[in-house]
Amino acid sequence: MVTLDQIQSYMREELSRDEGKAVTVSGETLEDALQQAAIELGLPLKRVEYEVLERGTRGMMGVGRKPFLILAYPMPEQARGDAEESGPAIDLSLLAEEEVDADRDGEVFVRMAPDGIMLKVTKPVGGGAKATERQAMEKLLERVDEGFDKGRVAKAVKLAQGEFIKVGEFQYDPSADASLSVELADNEMKAYLKAYPPGDGGADPSYDQIVSFLQMNGVAEGIDEEAVQRYADDPRYRESVLVAFGVPPKNGDDARVRYSFELDVSHVKLKETNGKVDFKELNLVQNVVQGQVLAKKEPAKRGEPGRTVTGRLLPANDGKDVEFPVGKNVRLSDDGKTALAEINGQVVINAGKITVEPVHVINGDVNLRTGNVLFLGTVLVKGNVDDGFTVKAAGNIEVMGNVGKSNLDAEGDIIVHQGVAGKSSGTIRCGRSLWSKFIENARVEAGNLVVVSDGIMSSTVLCDRKIICKGKRASIVGGQVKAVEEINAKSLGSVAGSETILEVGYDPKRKEKLGAIEEKRDSCTHQLDDVKLNMSTIESLVKSGRPVSDEKKRYYQELKEKRITLEGDLRKIEKEAAELREYLDGLKVAGRVSASGTVFPGVRVSIKDAYLEVRNEFKAVTFISDKGMVKVTKYEETDEDVTIGRR
Repeated sequence: MVTLDQIQSYMREELSRDEGKAVTVSGETLEDALQQAAIELGLPLKRVEYEVLERGTRGMMGVGRKPFLILAYPMPEQARGDAEESGPAIDLSLLAEEEVDADRDGEVFVRMAPDGIMLKVTKPVGGGAKATERQAMEKLLERVDEGFDKGRVAKAVKLAQGEFIKVGEFQYDPSADASLSVELADNEMKAYLKAYPPGDGGADPSYDQIVSFLQMNGVAEGIDEEAVQRYADDPRYRESVLVAFGVPPKNGDDARVRYSFELDVSHVKLKETNGKVDFKELNLVQNVVQGQVLAKKEPAKRGEPGRTVTGRLLPANDGKDVEFPVGKNVRLSDDGKTALAEINGQVVINAGKITVEPVHVINGDVNLRTGNVLFLGTVLVKGNVDDGFTVKAAGNIEVMGNVGKSNLDAEGDIIVHQGVAGKSSGTIRCGRSLWSKFIENARVEAGNLVVVSDGIMSSTVLCDRKIICKGKRASIVGGQVKAVEEINAKSLGSVAGSETILEVGYDPKRKEKLGAIEEKRDSCTHQLDDVKLNMSTIESLVKSGRPVSDEKKRYYQELKEKRITLEGDLRKIEKEAAELREYLDGLKVAGRVSASGTVFPGVRVSIKDAYLEVRNEFKAVTFISDKGMVKVTKYEETDEDVTIGRR
């Protein structure tokens, strides 16, 4: 028996031994012989040179087999230097970030094989410790008492190539080989290998032997090659080890619908503006436009069958189809996989189906609870619109209560069942008509009609057709009221003589726009005059021969560029103003202003270019234009049907 003291003495001898000698080695193949030579020389393969003394042969069925015999020696210093200088080709993939393995110590494995005693030493990983000769010797002594070459063991440990290397001989007895058994479990979904250690002269099972044994015993699928290799390297005798596992069947996923909108609108999404949260922008309405994708259906997937370790097929179920929940104003694409909006409106889930509602109903007031409202359809407010809030709709807006200092904007009609109290900053804009009980201290723009029952007070109202105040108290008092065709009320002005401006016979919105353009033109002309004056001053200095500083020269260039810009802007403004004047002059609308009751002093009536300031009270009159003058005639009832619904 080799003692620990003998091992330590041997290691000290090996450390002092000269490594620069030639060796004669043999191996089943040339590669085996070279690896053995590298171990004995204690050198990497790339630094070993050799000569083939005898070429080996494989023989037939093991008969006549002859090993390779080579003479190996270290590469000369000069050749070695050239090889090291040239070095390996640079692998650019090394520049990529690699996953760092966990620290792992080097390991030693011993296997008794028919060819001899085999030793495998692996390199450490990361900060792991190297395997030592002592570990290798202890591993060997666990299996054999003698028969191994200590020099080969030492060099195998030093190189740590991670492959089995022959380090000794033993008297091989095939009848004493390790015996194997296999056990199937979990309905043939797992296979466990169990081995019993070899007897004297017997060999450990190899990787190929284990795989062949499993296959011969019906294990045809799911063999874990890594587990088998680990077992071949380091057998765990008398212990069941999982070496194969089946593939369970995988049922197909059911079809599912992926929605393109938020199903749960109870979670408020606050909008942040300039670092501040706007509590009026709650975004509770999910608007969609015609043709917009609302949802897509993912088809059911086919199941994937499994197999047991014996190869038996395990069927799988295909996924189930689901109904595409499509409701009103929603259609399916030709392939039935996409839901599309048929109209503009609000997308909701109604009775479990995707629905686009053309009307958005607010069951109460528009306030902090609802936030501002933006809807691509019609909005119905069953309460009031509180001060500071906005309602915008691509369709109509109907408010059952009052509208305060708010902003209402609709492409269609606006109906306010009570009234508008704008408090000098409320605005109403509609593409078609406005119906309201009253309008007070607000600005209104309408594309067709403005119809009021109780009156208009201290407001600016611009209408593309007619403004009608029809009711027992239907009056227009204060402010500016302008329409293209007609203004009609019960009374105009007040006993107190409030200034009330009434204008008809032209497009008020375009005339207002023309006024804004003319103001812009005047401002631009004034700036241009100042620029030209400053340029003229500098030009006079040059003409008089007086010195001009660099700063003034730069200033002159800036003025020149500004003049070019202003002249371009002025040309565009003049063109736009000319087009508006041409449109206004071409309007063939006579225009009239009527009062079925009283017209009080203080009222100013303009019909096209004619103008009249009322100084005396009139009863039941209509003002018309006649030969460039405003003429007072008998009252004429409006011929417009102002019933809500005829719009």
